[in-house]
Amino acid sequence: MNAKSGSKVADKSSAPQPNAAGKLHAPLARLLRPLVRLCIRSGMTFPALAQLLRELFVNVAEHDFALEGKEQTDSRVSLLTGIHRKEVARLRGAGTPVHEAPAAVSLTSAVIARWLAAPEFTDAKGEPRALPRTAEGDAPSFEQLVASVTKDVRPRAVLDEWIDRKLVTINDADEIELVEAAFVPTGEDDSKWHYLGRNLHDHIAAAAQNVSGAAPRFLERAVHYNNISPKLARRLEARSREVAMDALKTANREANRALAKDKGGDARWNFGIYIYCEDADEEGEARETGKETGKESTKESGKEGGSS
Repeated sequence: MNAKSGSKVADKSSAPQPNAAGKLHAPLARLLRPLVRLCIRSGMTFPALAQLLRELFVNVAEHDFALEGKEQTDSRVSLLTGIHRKEVARLRGAGTPVHEAPAAVSLTSAVIARWLAAPEFTDAKGEPRALPRTAEGDAPSFEQLVASVTKDVRPRAVLDEWIDRKLVTINDADEIELVEAAFVPTGEDDSKWHYLGRNLHDHIAAAAQNVSGAAPRFLERAVHYNNISPKLARRLEARSREVAMDALKTANREANRALAKDKGGDARWNFGIYIYCEDADEEGEARETGKETGKESTKESGKEGGSS
């Protein structure tokens, strides 16, 4: 982002709200807790994370908070970030982590999205059809599916990779079937790290805009119930997965069909859903939340639910 475009962000959000930093402390600590847990599990140390934060603070201040018509100086970046001016001078221009999806992730996502959306590749219920490897004429096939997204990669290469990653199976009729694993990156699949960054970025960006702007711009809501039994929590999780997948498939179908008439451009859209539940009896991971909900229950006299 250059200084000119960054100035639009600075005009709207560079002036902090009264006591905003103090108000941010508690939600930020809660937000960062699972990320710190992930860092420790993944072997990322605090010094490495601190260095990344320094680079990001400098990069964001340099580009997103530039004043229109004025050169962004080391002194102003230092003032905005609290980082020493000499350190700012060293870090400026170092760049920021790339946002582009790896090519394999983009291709896989695009082909699966089309398989779930295009009428020729779905059945009467809107579910992805089992596809033969090849077919005569315009009959739907896996080869035709891949070719409808890209001509640069051979369908056989995509199929071999997907079989290895257990995204598809071959049935008794020698047809290719999409499996549930295609929706959720697992194991050693590097795409899970890409989606971790992209989805959390977009969720946090929407929430940050809604608390810092004059009025909420993005839908960012949740239905939540505390102090319920683990059995009910698991049942609600299972049901919410069904509801969520229906919503995602509907949104994907409409978006995929709209692409046919779209002229293209630089805009980006992401429709995401998250589900979370925790059980204090499993791995002790809910102990912190258990303390919080325990306090809430004394005030609310037991079970609590709502939406936000």
